[in-house]
Amino acid sequence: MKPGYALLFGVLSFVGGCAGPFVRSQSPEADEPTGPAGRTIGDVAVPFGTHPVRVESIGFITGLADTGSDPEPGPQRAALLDEMKARGVAYPNQVLASPTTSLVLVQALLRPGIQKDDHFDVEVRIPARSGTTSLRGGRLMETRLKELAIAGGSIREGSPLALAGGPLLVDPSADEKDNRVALGRARVLGGGVALRSRPMGLVLKPDHRNVMVSSQVGTAVNRRFHSFDAGVQHGVAKPKDNEFIELAVHPRYKDNVDRYIQVVRAISIRENSAQQLARLALIERQLLDPITAASAAIKLEAIGREGIPALKKGLVADDPEVRFYSAEALAYLDQPEAAKPLADAARDEPAFRAYALAALSAMDDFAAYEALRGLLDLPSAETRYGAFRSLWAMNSKDASIRGENLGGEFNYHVLATTGSPMVHVTRSYRPEVTLFGHEQRFSTPLILEAGQHIIVNARDADHVTVSRFTPNEQDQKRVVTSSIDDCIRAIVELGGTYPDVVQALQQARIKHALPGKLAVDAVPSGGRSYLRSLAGREGESHDESEVTTASDAGVVVANPIPGLFSNRVSEPSPVDTPIASRDDSKESAEDEKMPPANKSFFAKMKGLGRQ
Repeated sequence: MKPGYALLFGVLSFVGGCAGPFVRSQSPEADEPTGPAGRTIGDVAVPFGTHPVRVESIGFITGLADTGSDPEPGPQRAALLDEMKARGVAYPNQVLASPTTSLVLVQALLRPGIQKDDHFDVEVRIPARSGTTSLRGGRLMETRLKELAIAGGSIREGSPLALAGGPLLVDPSADEKDNRVALGRARVLGGGVALRSRPMGLVLKPDHRNVMVSSQVGTAVNRRFHSFDAGVQHGVAKPKDNEFIELAVHPRYKDNVDRYIQVVRAISIRENSAQQLARLALIERQLLDPITAASAAIKLEAIGREGIPALKKGLVADDPEVRFYSAEALAYLDQPEAAKPLADAARDEPAFRAYALAALSAMDDFAAYEALRGLLDLPSAETRYGAFRSLWAMNSKDASIRGENLGGEFNYHVLATTGSPMVHVTRSYRPEVTLFGHEQRFSTPLILEAGQHIIVNARDADHVTVSRFTPNEQDQKRVVTSSIDDCIRAIVELGGTYPDVVQALQQARIKHALPGKLAVDAVPSGGRSYLRSLAGREGESHDESEVTTASDAGVVVANPIPGLFSNRVSEPSPVDTPIASRDDSKESAEDEKMPPANKSFFAKMKGLGRQ
């Protein structure tokens, strides 16, 4: 070989050996992936915006039956006076001195993923040392809710994140003699309205913070999840820079955001088909073990359609936990085979109920609709109401459960069910009255109070007089039958609010005038435990009274409680001032493990709510 050719051959050999990426294999799989096999999004990123944000304010109540008080001089009164002056209230000191008004503390939680104009519940309470004795019958005037914090030894507040207002719901059974504290606490169901959407996303860990990884994570999420806007497909993830990927909530997980985050974090960033097959075989073995079934089902759900065959094998497993977790994941993949085992779990095992019903509500398949409809007639109050709420979440316009907004005050539903009659009212989520059985009647004779001004006088089944007596106004009345539906409509027609209707129903329950039970917030809950040796016995059904708690011996469902059945309105807060004695130095468990670089990023993002 001539010297010139030998030199050229050596250079080409060197380039060919060192510049691998520029000389591609004929097999596309040979180029996948660039990182370690099996690396997931959870390995390189942590979620942002997945915790609720507390918003607070000083509020003003009107319409009390001389149970209010003139607030003491101090920062709270000064803050309320400033707000009243800003809103153009004439003679604010005289207004505050009226016994029909009261200063209150208002707080709420903005849930993760909340969007502008979404509604949420608000908690109201009188401060310590207040002279107000009861909030019953009151109405919260429009209040601007803000995020407050202690910085530099003083209270700092951001710009308004929400508005709140509406009639107060006080525990109807509370009275001044036995439970004065309860009279000083109330809720405004659905009374909060978000002024802006909360950002949610993924923050890359410091070791992975670059544009390439950000892009890879966004691509991996969008390969698994997308939504449609006006017929155009859009991915749910948008890489913003080298450290933050904005994440929209996929519509199927709108009522279970925590599960959505779990699934997203379990998505593999890059893997070829051979690696995926090997991982599927491993996860399938984990699914069939009840100890690892919950996490394995999430991993298969994250894989998507390729994980369905393994999950269907779990449906026919002998172990009830394996069957449940497999069916739950299949429901979020909208597979009709999930409907029956989930309905069975909701009916027979209280520990699975909330998760099974939420999963059914996420499906678009008719099998899920039929399964939920079949649960409306069961004896269990929480099963039938949980099924109703799931149907409403699935399709609020469905004719069988749609109902109406009665008098602009609350949602009202009359269901043609065949089970035992039941009336259900809510004290969270949204103001709502639901009649299970459309021909229910009060037992007569009967006298009920519906708020401060309305009386229901039932002489017999066909002559019920609903009257309104208001000072300085002409008396009004309606004559109806003893039908509960007729009486509720008459109360609202005469200006009754949701709390007024709830009070009348509560009195009817105490006087044994209802044909069935009155259930309040009968929603299935999480944190229940069950014994593996007893769970899922063929033909055995468990009543709510037999449910064990997480503190008892047993197993607790591994998944977070779905937002569809979460009744949390606010977090524990101080008695005197909204943020006094709050230790803001304590961070979440996830934050405590976070590197300093990530903490600084989170602080920057939290500042978005104050701009």
